[in-house]
Amino acid sequence: MKKLFQNAASDIPASIVVYLVALPLCLGIALGSGAPLFSGIIAGMIGGIVIGLLSGSPLSISGPAAGLTGIVFAAVSKMPTYEAFLVSVVISGILQVLLGYLRAGIIGDYIPNSVIKGLLASIGFVLILKQFPHLIGYDKDYAGDETFFQPLDNNNTFSELINSINNITPIALMIGAISMFILIVWDRPAVKKIKFFKSTPGPLVVVIIGIVINVFFSNPGTRFSLNTNQLVNLPIATSFSSFTSFFMFPDWTYLGNSDVWIAGLTIALVGSIETLLGIEAVDKLDSLKRRTPANRELKAQGIGNIISGLIGGLPVTSVIVRGSANVESGAKSKLSAIMHGLLLLLSVLFIPGLLNKIPLSALAAILIFTGYKLVKPAIFRDTYKKGLDQFVPFIITLLAILFTDMLIGILIGTVIALFSLIRSNFKSAVMVVHDDNKYLVRFRKDISFLNKPIVKSKLESVPADSYVLIDMTRADFIDKDIIDVINDYLLHAHLNNIQVEIKKSKLKALHQLVFDQSTISNYKGSGAH
Repeated sequence: MKKLFQNAASDIPASIVVYLVALPLCLGIALGSGAPLFSGIIAGMIGGIVIGLLSGSPLSISGPAAGLTGIVFAAVSKMPTYEAFLVSVVISGILQVLLGYLRAGIIGDYIPNSVIKGLLASIGFVLILKQFPHLIGYDKDYAGDETFFQPLDNNNTFSELINSINNITPIALMIGAISMFILIVWDRPAVKKIKFFKSTPGPLVVVIIGIVINVFFSNPGTRFSLNTNQLVNLPIATSFSSFTSFFMFPDWTYLGNSDVWIAGLTIALVGSIETLLGIEAVDKLDSLKRRTPANRELKAQGIGNIISGLIGGLPVTSVIVRGSANVESGAKSKLSAIMHGLLLLLSVLFIPGLLNKIPLSALAAILIFTGYKLVKPAIFRDTYKKGLDQFVPFIITLLAILFTDMLIGILIGTVIALFSLIRSNFKSAVMVVHDDNKYLVRFRKDISFLNKPIVKSKLESVPADSYVLIDMTRADFIDKDIIDVINDYLLHAHLNNIQVEIKKSKLKALHQLVFDQSTISNYKGSGAH
């Protein structure tokens, strides 16, 4: 317990920031999922307290995820009751625990770094583009939406931006502008040296000032006031018994329903992939470069989903937005995740009325500022310097997620990264150097039939009256198709007065490769070794 609190000075302020980011997202994702609003808060509390305690990740934050919104909405719509859907959530949790014991966490290790960086940058752009309408008072879409196409209002990310500019709420714009100014000033290195600014989270100041401005201008019906859709809209309990009525329980009579099992399996698989992507991304942001045990994370998420489903909550995953905010706020350990869950619980118990005075424009400013930290120009510059094989998958992943959603974008980015890797290996597998009319064609690594075009083009590009040494001594494997290409070349090289020498590997598997010896013997001074 003492170890848990050793970084409290950093973790508690960070937990406040994460709590402020998580609150509207929990509510928004519940709204977008077609579920009771409080189910998002339950998932946020479980993600913080339960998964925070069980997880091996020092910085990842779990809660209801935007990536599951479409799946949950479809499942809830298909189920006869929400209580039937809760059975699916419990099933998904059990399956995730099994995946953890089956060591399925290794899947995350196969996602290329360039794709993970593209994921982080895309989340930054999504936050900026999606939260801008909320910043200026246009709150037609729910706060947690991250997909390009918005099924609730048939808009997309860019049409929503245009609509928002034509529907500005002056007071929301003022709160948003002041909030952005405060966050920018708070982040200045010179300002951070001042004790008050260093110890007080800027987002907390933004929320307090946002509440003050909202209350000052709270004159219902005027254009200088905010309506309820532009504020946090948390269900209010008038007593402890009414608070407990917000919790719901699975209806086990639907355990034999095939739709319940299909939804549970889908949530388990998609949620596990999102979790593995989430911890990979947050680990990349960790200044200490600590590694999260992936299998332990799957087990923790599974237990979290079991408990969330048992008391009425949405499914939970590791969430990159909240994890990014946690890192940027200076968190050092999992205490931040646990405290943000406790803050959600305490605030809905004791101060729901005060929370409902928080303008969404102030919270949008916090999210936009978090997004900016993920898309700084230096990230693009540094990735470009590493070469096109890193930069191209990075950019394509970013654009694919921006115009689709996270899972589709990651799939596209991974395919592009795989293609870049294969292409790079093709080029490096065959090396050609020359000096005047002497050429060295060296095979490295594995040479398969996929390398036929490059081997053929390299050999055929050798000019007449040249000497060619084909060196195979560094190859681990050479496909028979490549041998056929070389034999074909030997049959007509002499027509251009090209002398060929072949050095075969001493490896037994390669030493037994057979070339056209009758053709080779036609060259004076040549030979195969």
